[in-house]
Amino acid sequence: MIKKENRNKVRLARHDRVRAKVSGTPKTPRLNVFRSNSNIFAQIIDDSEGKTLVSASSIDKELKLANGGNVEAATKVGELIAKRAKEAKITNVVFDRGGYLYHGRVKALADAARANGLEF
Repeated sequence: MIKKENRNKVRLARHDRVRAKVSGTPKTPRLNVFRSNSNIFAQIIDDSEGKTLVSASSIDKELKLANGGNVEAATKVGELIAKRAKEAKITNVVFDRGGYLYHGRVKALADAARANGLEF
């Protein structure tokens, strides 16, 4: 009998491969994306210090979203993370898609962040 691999386990293996090449520095921190079925989260991280510099998510009270698990919510989170990064004087980041395909919500978040001033 062929046993199917756990989808999250496979995603984490992809994420480890990406993280072997992508690292955030003080000059260009890492924009990390995590998505669950019901929400999406984004953090800008300086890996040299192991600190989160800026974060935004679909559960932020500021956004007042009814549904945090759709493309519309991801777009709003992308705009918010770019705005907060601008306030923290962060313009360049490296994008870490977290092992997810660059499609749908992940792509919407990235496009919205780019449109609002983040460069990656």
